[in-house]
Amino acid sequence: MMAGSQTCRQDMILITGASGFIGSAIAGAFRREGYRVRVLIRPSSPRTNVDARDDVFIGDILNRKSVAAALDGVRYLVHAAADYRLWAPSSDDIIRTNFEGTRIVMEEALRAGVERVVYTSSVATFDLRAGGLADESRSLLVGEAVGAYKRSKVMAERLVEDMVKTARLPAVIVNPSTPIGPRDVRPTPTGRIVVEAASGRMPAFVDTGLNLVHVDDVAAGHVAALQSGRIGERYILGGENVTLRQMLSDIASIMGRRPPRLRLPRAAIYPLAAGAELFARVTGRPPFVTLDGLRMSRYRMFFDDSKARRELGYTSRPYREGLMDAIDWFRQAGQLRG
Repeated sequence: MMAGSQTCRQDMILITGASGFIGSAIAGAFRREGYRVRVLIRPSSPRTNVDARDDVFIGDILNRKSVAAALDGVRYLVHAAADYRLWAPSSDDIIRTNFEGTRIVMEEALRAGVERVVYTSSVATFDLRAGGLADESRSLLVGEAVGAYKRSKVMAERLVEDMVKTARLPAVIVNPSTPIGPRDVRPTPTGRIVVEAASGRMPAFVDTGLNLVHVDDVAAGHVAALQSGRIGERYILGGENVTLRQMLSDIASIMGRRPPRLRLPRAAIYPLAAGAELFARVTGRPPFVTLDGLRMSRYRMFFDDSKARRELGYTSRPYREGLMDAIDWFRQAGQLRG
């Protein structure tokens, strides 16, 4: 356990991916705890979520020199930068960012003598095939992962675990489930579902489920992991296990709309997903439904986060609060009318 004294909290923490949805929430959580926050963002990243009070470094996690410069004088590190797309014109781009980027960041953290690291992994690294609630004991093998995103996150997590064992990397791993809430700029795949459903454009659903958590609770879990997590351990940062049907019904209720009642067989959507991906290659716009997303939806993504609650003192609010905060933010951002 790391001391959480005020002296420690005045030391610098570097957060990668801080212009994004989860990363900006993490930066805010550490800032509120009194840490000096430095953020590493790419030149092309939107600045909407970047706080003027933070020390901003422009660079790229795939550029070793810029990572080394950003780590200079840093005591702690949160590596949250990731490519979370379920589809890309080149799947190699996703793997390069999530795996090679993580390798570079962790190697440079060792060189810089960073005292403690929190690595933001994902529940995508857990095996769901046995059903029920998955926990940290269920690890997915690289060859079993569906799609480039899951494969890259499994590869990166195994890399960090190996570096903890062989290079004494002082890293704690956290596995957020599916975050929802404000500041989802791009938005994330789940954020797109919220926007489409709140706009009345999702009249049907498939039988699947998600573990939904407010993004600010995930961020608070990162602070707890830095202060109290055990080196080399994984911690699920989750919320409530909810079926997609229930999620869409709750969004409809918030918006004063009728909930969708049509359940579609998954097989009927595969041709639509294939066509959407072909269209995306022409337009460059990401498809709303993807083949990998459909394959993942065969299993309900339900998780048990009791380890984080027990060891870190982690807590989460009702997921519906995350839905309401997300809808309010999308409305204010002009992405949602009504």
